[in-house]
Amino acid sequence: MAVRKILVIGGSGFIGSRLVRLLGSSTDYRVMVPTRRYERAKHLLVSPVVSVVVADLNDEATLSRLVAESDAVINLIGILHSRPARGGKAYGPDFDYAHVELPRRIAAACVRHGVPRYLHMSALGAAADGPSMYQRSKAAGERAVLDVAATASPATPLEVAILRPSVVFGEGDNFLNMFAALQKKFPVIPLGSANARFQPVYVGDVAQAFFNALQLPHCAGKIYELGGPTDYSLRQLVQLAGWYSGCSRPIFALPPALGYLQALMLEHLPGKLMSRDNVASMRVDNLTSGPIAAELRITPTSLETAAPLYLSPRDPQRQFDIYRSNARR
Repeated sequence: MAVRKILVIGGSGFIGSRLVRLLGSSTDYRVMVPTRRYERAKHLLVSPVVSVVVADLNDEATLSRLVAESDAVINLIGILHSRPARGGKAYGPDFDYAHVELPRRIAAACVRHGVPRYLHMSALGAAADGPSMYQRSKAAGERAVLDVAATASPATPLEVAILRPSVVFGEGDNFLNMFAALQKKFPVIPLGSANARFQPVYVGDVAQAFFNALQLPHCAGKIYELGGPTDYSLRQLVQLAGWYSGCSRPIFALPPALGYLQALMLEHLPGKLMSRDNVASMRVDNLTSGPIAAELRITPTSLETAAPLYLSPRDPQRQFDIYRSNARR
């Protein structure tokens, strides 16, 4: 089998780092990760098949050159917040750039250079009529890359596969770790959208899904939903984060109006823990329509198995209690 050159855009991030590690463990691939800041990606240089290049993907010539050197492109770029929409648009300018225009340009470069495969990370809940700008922009990005792929020559087709993960958890996440940190600081947790439902998926499973999708003989136009084995309410997830971190606090569910006001306040704080658009996303349950496609060969990891390993305090008795609880003993 010929060695394949894989361009991973967003490869230094939470999911990308795991995927690059997987790709770097195989002699079948040579991996290139573009980054604007070398310091953010140097941790990836643990395998001789992985290279990091400082590059500005806003520059069309740079993007085109990187894509031209590749046999497949994986795009993992995504953001959670944007400035408000203007001029009647369905989403704000930051979402427009990261979720729609950049993917469109990547797909166009793939078509231009005859790259045969493009894997695109979207999000569970992406919908053109979704209640949030985030969901609408993710749907627009999917449509953009599929429309560009349709313009490819039959002689050099571009196969696009779209992967839609639910909220992703794992060591270093900004999800369970955030809820654990809040419970270490405050005696009670006021929580908006407490009944919203999620199907969290482990970061290692998401990385494995992308890795396995590269190896599929055909994936053109396929959409894969990625979720864990269990769905939870937001309240349950906050409770689990507190329990595993050893700082469980009472949770006070806020009515919708107060939840909206809370998000309005939080989105103006440094770090932007929550936004009104995030609250809008939670009007729709973030659940898969069925099990992960068998062709991806993924057995979803349970939150109860993975989360205690990175959330629990380094206390042997505490860890033993958590493991015993997980084993229903």
